[in-house]
Amino acid sequence: MKAAVFKEVGKPLAVESIADPAPAADNLVVKVAYCGVCGTDLHATREGLTTACCGQVLGHEYVGEIVEVGKEAEGDWAVGDRVCALPFIACGKCLPCAQGHFFECQNKKTSGVDAPGGFAEYVATGARETLRLPDNLELQTASLVEPLAVGIHAVRIAEVKAGSRVLVIGAGPIGLTVALWARFFGARDVVVSELASSRSALAKKMGATSVIQPDPAAGAEQLLEQYIAETGGPPDVIFECVGAPGLLQQCIEVAPQRGKIIPVGVCEKPDAIMPFFGLVKELQIQFAIAYTKDDFETCLAMLAEGRIEVSPMITDIVSLDDLPDAFEALRTPSHQCKVLTRFC
Repeated sequence: MKAAVFKEVGKPLAVESIADPAPAADNLVVKVAYCGVCGTDLHATREGLTTACCGQVLGHEYVGEIVEVGKEAEGDWAVGDRVCALPFIACGKCLPCAQGHFFECQNKKTSGVDAPGGFAEYVATGARETLRLPDNLELQTASLVEPLAVGIHAVRIAEVKAGSRVLVIGAGPIGLTVALWARFFGARDVVVSELASSRSALAKKMGATSVIQPDPAAGAEQLLEQYIAETGGPPDVIFECVGAPGLLQQCIEVAPQRGKIIPVGVCEKPDAIMPFFGLVKELQIQFAIAYTKDDFETCLAMLAEGRIEVSPMITDIVSLDDLPDAFEALRTPSHQCKVLTRFC
């Protein structure tokens, strides 16, 4: 099969012919229809804490059709079933697995990280981590379930309620899905802070009640003033969806007494905060990562029922052959938001 392979840091992905996957007894093989490019994929191709091994096939935001079922695969699976999958191929025996928290399994393999991923014509998935798509849900739309699951997981952790005031820092794909779900769960104000004008426009389509353009040189005080000018009061919950050093401290300074801060963006560099500021405000800081099987199931149901709209996020659809160039362009994005690789 053809796949886009990570060769080494500083080099673009290489489209090559590699061996087709063979499923373990309890796994499935899926013919990939679409696979989205995630910020995590970009992180994996540069020096840092999450640098991928040379020869790795990245990609974990995939949907497609089953073409092979392992002899001991759990569930009533058949060739031709349209599916998506959590990328965590877990042991199925530990307590987190029993709870559907596959990310927490200590013996898991992760598609696109330490197992071959979805930037390929075929990918092996865990049977228990795979979900059948609703019949009325298009594959292209379903390909956004993974970033949607990240967003709903963060909003659930934050316990956003009807009437909450929310600030989302960053209008990348995760910031946009956080804004969408915050609005879905009844937040009164969902203000997105974003530097890029193209992504500001997307934020308004994805649930933001307003968008502010921060001045990085002005700091937290001006950001809070901008927020209050839009809403009449400070944010109850702040989602940090960028992952850049300095932003967590800015969130601490913006947050009101007993406010909540939810860091969602992946920051791989050392950062510094002043704990005293959080202490005197009695702030809650709750990090959020990944998702559970229930998060995936909820996203699929809401997509199938037409209760959420995600198509504005899709800005580019490319072929596998064009993926390496599109992937490199995302390092300094202009109009791009969610880029999909199409195999069907």
